[in-house]
This record gives sequence, C-alpha cells and structure tokens, in this order.
Amino acid sequence: MNATPPIDSTAEDLERIDDIDLASEMQDSFLEYAYSVIYARALPDARDGLKPVQRRILFQMAEMGLRPDRGHVKCARVVGEVMGKLHPHGDSAIYEALVRLAQDFTLRLPLVDGHGNFGSLDDGPAAPRYTEARLAAAGLSLTEGLDEDVVDFVPNYDNQFQQPDVLPASYPSLLVNGAAGIAVGMATNMAPHNLVEVVQAAKHLLAHPQATTADLMRHVPGPDLPGGGIIAGLDGIRDAYETGRGSFRTRARASIERQGRKTQIVITELPYLVGPERVIEKIKDGVQAKKLQGIADVQDLTDRKHGLRLVIPVKTGFDPEAVLQLLYRYTPLEDGFSINAVALVKGVPETLGLKDLLRVYLDHRVGVVRRRTAFRLARKQERLHLVEGLLIAILDIDEVIQLIRSSDDAEQARTRLRDVFDLSEPQAEYILELRLRRLTKFSRVELEAEADELRAEIAELERILGSEQVLHDLVAHELDEVAERFGTPRRTALTEGGATPTRGKAAAVQAEVADAPTTVILSATGRLVRVDGEEPIPVPTRRSRHDAIRGAIRTTTRGAYGLVSSSGVVHRLTPLDLPSVPPASIGLTAGLKLKDLVQLGRGEEVVGIVDVADESPWLVATAQGVVKRVKPAELRDREGESLIALKAGDRVVGLAPAPDDDWIVLITSDAQLLRFQASAVNPQGPGAGGMKGIGLKGGAAVRFAGVVGEEAEVVTVTETAETLAGLDEPRVKVSALEEFPAKGRGTGGVAAHRLLKGEVGIALAWAGAAPLAVGADGSQRQLPPGGAPRTGSGVAIDGAIGAIGSRLGS
Repeated sequence: MNATPPIDSTAEDLERIDDIDLASEMQDSFLEYAYSVIYARALPDARDGLKPVQRRILFQMAEMGLRPDRGHVKCARVVGEVMGKLHPHGDSAIYEALVRLAQDFTLRLPLVDGHGNFGSLDDGPAAPRYTEARLAAAGLSLTEGLDEDVVDFVPNYDNQFQQPDVLPASYPSLLVNGAAGIAVGMATNMAPHNLVEVVQAAKHLLAHPQATTADLMRHVPGPDLPGGGIIAGLDGIRDAYETGRGSFRTRARASIERQGRKTQIVITELPYLVGPERVIEKIKDGVQAKKLQGIADVQDLTDRKHGLRLVIPVKTGFDPEAVLQLLYRYTPLEDGFSINAVALVKGVPETLGLKDLLRVYLDHRVGVVRRRTAFRLARKQERLHLVEGLLIAILDIDEVIQLIRSSDDAEQARTRLRDVFDLSEPQAEYILELRLRRLTKFSRVELEAEADELRAEIAELERILGSEQVLHDLVAHELDEVAERFGTPRRTALTEGGATPTRGKAAAVQAEVADAPTTVILSATGRLVRVDGEEPIPVPTRRSRHDAIRGAIRTTTRGAYGLVSSSGVVHRLTPLDLPSVPPASIGLTAGLKLKDLVQLGRGEEVVGIVDVADESPWLVATAQGVVKRVKPAELRDREGESLIALKAGDRVVGLAPAPDDDWIVLITSDAQLLRFQASAVNPQGPGAGGMKGIGLKGGAAVRFAGVVGEEAEVVTVTETAETLAGLDEPRVKVSALEEFPAKGRGTGGVAAHRLLKGEVGIALAWAGAAPLAVGADGSQRQLPPGGAPRTGSGVAIDGAIGAIGSRLGS
C-alpha cells in the first residue's frame, strides 16, 4: 500500500537522494553509541560508585519518600517512576538494577531493602508486580544532603525534571560494593570490600596525601566478599591495588567432620557469586567423568536458621583432604576473580588503583561537605539578618504598628519601614508578614537567644570553610560515623598460600588412602584411635593424661579389625573409619567413642578388639567361667558373626591373643584366681561353646579373663555396699603373678585378695604388665606399690576406679 505524500511536499523533494560515505557514517554512529554506553549505562562514576540507572533509582526512591522507617511499595511502581521521569530505557533494565541493589549476596552493603523474592545465586527474582522495596539505611545515606546544594543537578532526558549529576555518597560505595559492567571496548569488574577497612584507608590518605599503596593495604588487606569464603594468594590483589588490574582465587570454606564411622566434607561458604546448585551440578559431572574420586553423595542442607550447608560424604578408603583438593580443582568451590577497576573520572574512563579510587572519592566528598557548609552558612546568615530586623522592630513596636496603620498600602508601608528604621528589603517584608502573637516580651527573649545561637553556628561554619584541615577533620569524623553505623566484621579470610595447582599430571592428587601399617588402640574408657606407622608406640616420658589401653592390634589402613561385644558378636570395621593421630596426641579425648561406631543392644558392651585376619588362636572367656580358643580368621566375612555359642544368661568378659606358651588368667568376684597354660585349651571353631575354665561357687562370676606372660602383675579392687552407693573408697592391691601358683583348667583357683568385713567381693580385676587405673572420665588413679602378698587386703585410695588397663607403649 503506497503512503500518501504530505500536502506541502513536492515530487522533487520526494525524489531527492543524499549520498553519504558509509564508512564515515558507520564510524560516527559507532562512536556515538560507544560514548552513550560508556558514559550513560555501563561504567560507574568513581565519585559515588554508581551507574546512571542505579543513581536514578536511589534518587527517585528518596523523592518518593521510601525511607527505611516507612512501608515497602511495589517494585513496579518504583520502576515506572524511574522510567517515566529519569531513565529513558526499558523497564527490565531498571528492575534488574533495582534487584541487584537489594541482593545481600551480591553487594557487601545492600542499598535497597527488598521484600519478596529477589532471587538467589542460582535463580532469578520474581516479577516486579510481586516484589516490594524501600531504601535501606545505607542507600539513604548516599542521598543525604541533596536538598543542600551539595551536587549539581542536570535536566532529565526531556528537560521536564532535574536529577543529580552525582550523589553526595557518605562512604566510598564503589570500593565497598564493587561494580561490574561491559561497555564498548572496555569493561569494569571490581570486588566488594569491608566498609570499616575502606573508611580507615580513606582517613589515612586524607591525613597523609603521600601515602603509598602498601600503606593503604595495612588498612585494606584485600576484598571482603558478601558470602565470606577464603582468598588464596595476595599477589594479584597487590597488583590490582597498584595498577587497577589483577586477579585472585577464591575458595569455599570447608571443614571435615566425622559422624561415627562416616567422614564428610561440609561447605559453609562459597566463592563470590557461586551458587550451591551450580556446585552440585559440577560435582555430579565430575563423578560421572571419573575426575572426582571418593565422593558418595552430595546433599544441600541449607536453611534459613543455619545458612549454607553442603554435605559431601566421603567413601571409605579415601583421604578426605585429598578429595577436598580434587573438589577445589574440578568444581566452582575454587573460582577466579579478575579485577579491572575502570570507572568514570570527570566523564572519562580511567583504570584506577586503590589510592586513585580513594583520592577521587575524597576530593568529591570534601567538595560535598564544603558546598553543604557554604549552603548552611548562607541560610544561617539569612536567618540572622531577619532576626536582627525583627529585634529592631520589637524595640519600637508601637511606632512600627502606627507606621503600618497610617500607610496607604503594603508597598508604602515597606518603604517607610526601610527608611525610618534603616531596614533592608527582606527585613521589612518579614516584619509586614509577622503575626501579632509574636509581639510579646517573651518573643523578644526567644529572638535574642536565637540570634546568639545563630552567631555561634555561623562562626563555626566560617571556621570550617576557613581551614582545609578543619574541613578534612569533619570529613573524617563523618566517615567514622558511617563506619560505626553500617560497619560489620570481615567475612572473607585472606591467605598467602597459592591456589590449587592447575590440571595436569604434575598436579595429580591421590585421593585413595594407601595401604600402610597402622595400629588400632581400644582404650579402657571406650574410645578407638588409629596410629599410623610401623614404629612401636613409645611410652610417655612424663606423666600424661592418656587413657588406659584395653587392647591394641597391628593391621593396615585398608585392612579390617573387629570389636567383640559381651554377646560374643564381632562387628567388623576398617581403620579408615578412625582419625589418625600421632602417639603424642593420644589423650582422654582422642579418637572416636564406641557408640559412634557400633550399635549395641540394651546392656551390651564392647569387651575387646580382635584382628579378624589373625590365624593364631585368641582367648574368649565368659562370666560363667567358660573359656575357648578360636582363630578369628576362620570367621566368614560377614557382619554380626559370633566367636562363641553362649549359654543362656552368660556373657563374654575377656578377649586376648592366646599363644600356647602364655598363661590364661581368670579372676572371679569372690576373690579367686586361676592360671593355667593356654595350650590346655584346644582351639575350636566359631560355632562351638567352649569348655570349663574355672569352677565357680555360690553365684560368683568371672571379673577378668586375659592372657599374660611370666612377668605380670595382678590388680584387684574390692567393693562394699557403701562403695556401690558412692560413699566409700575402694581398697586396691597390686601383686606379682608369680605369687599365684598354677593349677589345672577347671579347678577353683587360689585366694587372690583377703576381703575385710563389709566387703562383698571383687569389683574390678586385671592382670598384665604396666597397669594403669583410670576413673570413669579417663583421669588417672594412683595405684599402690606392687609386691603385696596374694592374700593381702590392699589399701584404700582416693577416687573411684572406672577401668584398669595397660599403659601406652607397654
């Protein structure tokens, strides 16, 4: 369809064609476009740290009265106001900028207080019709003073409204919150920093203009990211602060936790702008590609109460530290950040170092405070001028009233007031507009007080404007106030260590734990610990608070061992479930508690530790005096197998390696001891019920069963009714094993302790080398000297004894 030409157009006009040079037109158009993007859209101003759209949002919200102490309004309304009055671009761009200003994971100090779904690191925000916003206190602080002529105002896009060319900015927002933007031929990317640190650096530069970057870095050691994390390596940060360009690596904050037999890596902080869903996706991809080893699962347990928490269980047989290094290498748990500090300085893009950024801000802030002071001085002087005129009028108020009443009109009255009382035009006008109720004696007193106060304030403002040092001190004081109001502790840790090596054979990480010799130790108070290495565990050279040893086996890290319960069941475990500690670190809290490793029934307890691969016979003894020798290696590799078939009501009380030449020792509750050669008990299969070891009388039970050599000591601890009630201390005796003659298996034994009146029997007994008694909490108890006769009654000691075992290294 042909368009109808305008009435005043001619055919000649419609047929005119202007020839232009395409290259020149493209160049001019591209330069105009590039300038528009650089100056009006993509790059922040170095003074207030804001892009034009961000500045317009904050200004318009302040104009709308959206203060922190008032209610939220729909974001759609804010976007509409900004787009209609100030920002001639699409609503989506305005809303995206508004959302970023409210995200606490993007900005170190959010400028907008958002209500609703403003997105996350893995997901975008809701539509503006569903979200609400108002200025945050930190955002309002950037706009304070706009009504005091502190900055220049410029027309909006259609010359209908005025907008600030820059905000007053009470703190260095560009450094505190960082910036990101892509322009034509250039880009900016700046990391957030800690407000308190930045303020301290700014004050130092204000007081010492010749300060170096190294001096400023004593106050600002590095970025402080909203999500915390760890920055590994500071060389790139030093380069960025010196030249405006540099890079650094950020790491997640991770810890290795043990829950019973399981080991897991827990992530509580992620690198800047890295979301948990992205991390989980990369972990799954790495496991499928076989780049990540030893990872059993990954769980996101993040909630509002505890914050971020990613749990990564580690498979048995893998070193969690090595697995963590693989995660750093192949997932966003370690990420890079490149600093390119490009900002507008007087409308020109410049790459700025730390000192330059602070200098531009300080020059701007000093100018703002100077203009604000001059504005306030002018207002105070104007008010003082009016007050002085009013005081003149009150002194002759009757004459003033008569003069006004006798004048034909207001103009004549104004002229006569100026002439008669020597007043200025503003003073005369102010008197004419004065209300009669001000013409009292009390009003004169008020006016005189106000005049004195105004003169003092004017003198102070003139003092500020008359001295650069006083002006700088005021700027520094206001910066301190902002830091105290909005400052928070540092979240990001800084380390000098380098990042994870790059991919390649030279940087290979062995995540799987090598099969190496180790010793698993079971303490008398029920803890398990692993000591790696082939060297024997040394005996402590000084008194230490290590626990007594109930049993220890030598195996390998990828081998297996068994915990035998009082029901005779063997619970198979691997040393990899246990933390490895050096011998010097074996203390009362070393290792893991038994309850964290095995599930036991009511009244069931662990009585010993066994090497399930041992081909040599081990003694198993019960409370009813039954003994058995069995080879643990004959057990099938299946959880829950038993070393002995127990009779009803019986329970296992002793477990130990039993070579033929050693002595089996049984001690009963009625103070009888029987020892006989281990060779007297023929080995049996796991399903057998054993044979009679000692003859028991009158309901007595075996308190101790073990295997010892020739050089051994016997410890017996009595009990009374008072002892059981916690009202009496026990009596303890230590005798040499040679004091007790050997007898045949199945006999009644010999007396091992003379019981005194009131003592009901033997509560604890033990036989072996280097005895050590401990309380229920694992603290040591001093045993009496050895060498007591076997029929002695022992001596009383301080403190109850919870368990007896051998000393570490014995």
